[in-house]
Amino acid sequence: MSPLLLCGRNVEGLSTFEVAENDMQTDTAKVEIQPNHVEDEKPWKEFMRAFIRHRSALIGSIIILLLILIAILAPVLTSYEYSARSDDLNQAPSAEHWFGTDEMGRDVFTRVIYGARISLWVGFFAVTGSIVFGSFLGLIAGFYGGWRDTIISRFFDILLAFPGILLAIAIVTILGPGLNNALIAIAIINIPTFGRLMRSSVLRVKEEDFILAARAIGMKNSRILFHHILPNCWTPIMVQGTLSFATAVIEAAALGFLGLGAQPPEPEWGTMLSDSRPFIQTAPWTMIFPGLAIMLTVLGFNLLGDGLRDIFDPRMKQ
Repeated sequence: MSPLLLCGRNVEGLSTFEVAENDMQTDTAKVEIQPNHVEDEKPWKEFMRAFIRHRSALIGSIIILLLILIAILAPVLTSYEYSARSDDLNQAPSAEHWFGTDEMGRDVFTRVIYGARISLWVGFFAVTGSIVFGSFLGLIAGFYGGWRDTIISRFFDILLAFPGILLAIAIVTILGPGLNNALIAIAIINIPTFGRLMRSSVLRVKEEDFILAARAIGMKNSRILFHHILPNCWTPIMVQGTLSFATAVIEAAALGFLGLGAQPPEPEWGTMLSDSRPFIQTAPWTMIFPGLAIMLTVLGFNLLGDGLRDIFDPRMKQ
């Protein structure tokens, strides 16, 4: 190449080297901007594609959404009051009473769909309380260690030493029967599950290089804990929360069946099963439909939880 060409200038007064340098900077800027834009959208797109492809997660979410809609639209779906009585005692399912009536002449369909409100409400607040308190204790135990870890871990061990339903019965017996006390008992017995899960996740994440770098630059422990460690430990907690929701529904129904949960005339599914025991042969529909409601609710949350576990587990990705 001739020296004149190397040192030549174009009509804009720029040398050939300057033009080439500007072109390289422009191309580099294009290359740098494009991947950042794609990377921001990729995780959400990947999750949605995996969620739609996962049959169990999709079916579970559909069941849960239907239950939520039924609970919200309960006054629209029926013209009866859940506590209204009639002279049609233990009437079989008919066009007037889709699920029949119970021993007091109350419409079973109305009580089942209103019972969805109670079960979802108990499950949501019980699991939320367990996640909040259990995750906080697990964060403290895993991050700081030492005597804090010892005390919190022994507290978890004490709670786990008792069967869950027996511990819930003992707590409700002390507090007194009632739906709110049953909610508190269910939240307490599930605290160790989330606490130990969070603790193990924190012990793993806090040894990562980005946490060590944050410590090296003098970042405060509180910022490291809530801005770096907690977001990276949230996935297993979310998966466990969906599975624990199903467990909370069963525990609430068990306490209601024993007369320690929701009190009459509240249309709680476990209480409905307990009231229908004497009529299992003469009016089996009074037990079948509340039992099916419990089964579908638990099935929906279990399918969703299993699906989320498979989606978030990197070993399941090809």
